Amino acid sequence: MTTKKLAGLPRGVRLAVSPLSWANDVLEDLGADISLETCLNDAAETGYQGVELGRKFPRNVEALRPLLERRGLSLASGWHSGELAERGVDAEMAAVDAHAHLLSSMGCKVMVYGEVAMMASGLPLDEPMSKRAIMPREDVPAYAARLTEFGKWLSGGYGLALAYHHHLMMVAETFDEISTLFDRAGDEIGLLLDTGHAIAGGFDYMRLAERFGDRIVHIHLKDVRGSVIDDVRRSDLSFNGGVRAGMFTVPGDGIVDFGPLARFVLTSGYRGWLVVEAEQDPAIAPPRPAVTRAFAHILSTFVAQTADRERKP
Repeated sequence: MTTKKLAGLPRGVRLAVSPLSWANDVLEDLGADISLETCLNDAAETGYQGVELGRKFPRNVEALRPLLERRGLSLASGWHSGELAERGVDAEMAAVDAHAHLLSSMGCKVMVYGEVAMMASGLPLDEPMSKRAIMPREDVPAYAARLTEFGKWLSGGYGLALAYHHHLMMVAETFDEISTLFDRAGDEIGLLLDTGHAIAGGFDYMRLAERFGDRIVHIHLKDVRGSVIDDVRRSDLSFNGGVRAGMFTVPGDGIVDFGPLARFVLTSGYRGWLVVEAEQDPAIAPPRPAVTRAFAHILSTFVAQTADRERKP
């Protein structure tokens, strides 16, 4: 496991990259021709300390561990498509068991939870974003209780914190929806702060840091192309349509200011992963140059914020 320390990052904070820049998990034609070895080599040679799971990764420790270790990479986490909005905790436990075992065995401390139940019928991420299903407010307390019970089990059985991913087209997209859920969920439920999904969802990501900073256990660094997300909303495209149009990009290529995020990390005591992530077409945005720019942008942002703090009396 790598012990590299990147300049500007506080002790205990590490920088990873998502494989989504090389191959999309849902739109399998995006990056279909790019090998896992290329993804991992690019990530390691650029300087990243870890990666998250992607669809091309092996799902057993015996195959995955040597792939990462010989490149000095750690596994930061992996996405679980949860359905607690519509099913019970026992069913969710059974569904996640193998995945949670893999993450725990690979030394992960968090599991990314994305709520995929209650999405539009058919191909949910291909539906216009205006058709997003909204959880009735009266159903939120029971949903929060199921999440809390599941989070307790995940922590007790696997040593994994549940990192709840607020996400476009899912039941917690807006700031009010996220707040309503987290006000009712127990402290066992951690928050994944995603800068891009916040901005694309219509709010400043720092509102989450200010409101729920002590519950943030994982951070995704995603940028947004402002003109594209405006067109996506105006034309009522689907989420997948927005991805193909290029609404998301790597840090430094869009409208998101990462300075406040760096200040939060430097002053809050956050200890965990920062994950550069961009869902875009690798044929249009070549992955290695993109993630290299993002690497430099994030580190320079942290260095600048550290210097600014040191200058202030």
